[in-house]
Amino acid sequence: MRLKDTTKAKSRSRARNMAVVVAAVASVAGALFTTAPATAAGYPTSTFKISYGASYYNGTVTWYNRSVGVTGTFRATGCRRVYARAFAGSTSVGFVSSSTWCDTTAPAPLSPPADVVGGADNAWIYMTDANGNYLNGQTCYRSSSICIDGLH
Repeated sequence: MRLKDTTKAKSRSRARNMAVVVAAVASVAGALFTTAPATAAGYPTSTFKISYGASYYNGTVTWYNRSVGVTGTFRATGCRRVYARAFAGSTSVGFVSSSTWCDTTAPAPLSPPADVVGGADNAWIYMTDANGNYLNGQTCYRSSSICIDGLH
């Protein structure tokens, strides 16, 4: 009976295992160090500041292709509500509001739809009292990235 030379078989097996480990490490390293693909330019933004007494709603309008993102901090002293209305020209294309908040401060995101080609080009951001009476607001414009006092 002839005994098999196991040292060569073990050596080949170790070499194969090592090749698998090296390939796996190279694959992970490639995934980690690959340059990220280029992204589209950021969306335009406008900054708004609305206050009435001790109440305020301050934040940013982000102009997307088919919606408007409104993010901000809402402080309601007494009972207040905030709204966002999106326009394409003078045509209202989307409207949302918060619930009525009383003596609360928290983030208040609003996202009115603007499902028209090119999205909205201006938006009203405004505050009312608990009875829906207008207190203060701003009109924000996509083209100039500014917000001005009042609803225009």
